[in-house]
Amino acid sequence: MSEGMREIKRRIKSVGSTRQITKAMNLVASSKLNRSRDRYTQIMPFYEMTGKVISSMVGSLDTTGIKYLTERDVSHITIIVLAGDRGLCGGYNIAVCQTAIEVAADVECDFITVGSKAFDYLNNRGKNISHSFKGISEKPTYEDARKIGEIVVRNYTSGKTDAVYLAYTKYNSTISYESTCVKLFPFDINGVADMGEETDKAATLYEPSAEAVFSYVLPKYINTIIYGAMAEASLCEQSARMTAMDSATENADDMLDSLNTRYNRACLLYTSPSPR
Repeated sequence: MSEGMREIKRRIKSVGSTRQITKAMNLVASSKLNRSRDRYTQIMPFYEMTGKVISSMVGSLDTTGIKYLTERDVSHITIIVLAGDRGLCGGYNIAVCQTAIEVAADVECDFITVGSKAFDYLNNRGKNISHSFKGISEKPTYEDARKIGEIVVRNYTSGKTDAVYLAYTKYNSTISYESTCVKLFPFDINGVADMGEETDKAATLYEPSAEAVFSYVLPKYINTIIYGAMAEASLCEQSARMTAMDSATENADDMLDSLNTRYNRACLLYTSPSPR
């Protein structure tokens, strides 16, 4: 066997091994995708019901003096960035980090990162990371969201930050998702105004007041928004990884076809009798 044939055979073996890995990772990501979709589906009814409670109060509120609704002169903002703890998922992690950086381009900012990839990306670029949560991106819980929610509510009400944003990846379909950034504080009350069912606002009594009930319920709603975004980001991460591994497997198949063709041609040339 010639040296060239040995090299081609070695490459065939190497690409074949890589293909086995990418194929296995594609199957694992597909399984995790189904679990992430189930988790996200289970969260949505709670999110919608909490939104309806907030919406039902809108008409009864005197918004004057409610700290969560008051617009401020913005000198400092906080951005929660939801990315993954692992790579091999295409541009998923980079896209959401770049979206967060664009929002923070012209103002002093600190970041709260979820996922080691968000921490690494922002830290390598000298960004101010006030809190970091790792190892929870694929299986987020409400407790994780509550911890993050408590941090941003405390910082906002104390005046440490003037606005809070949430950067995450929005799920459209298995092959379609986009990074986005939404404002949590000051809370946009008009965003939930139409979520509730028609009720007789005058017949609804809030004790001790609508404003007190609203101030109690809203942080819980923010926790739910963060939890829903974490679940949606997890769903997008698995979709991105499944798509990336599927593409890598197809590329490996193409390489194997090309290498096998080259090897077969080399075999024919090596075994063909020399002309006399």
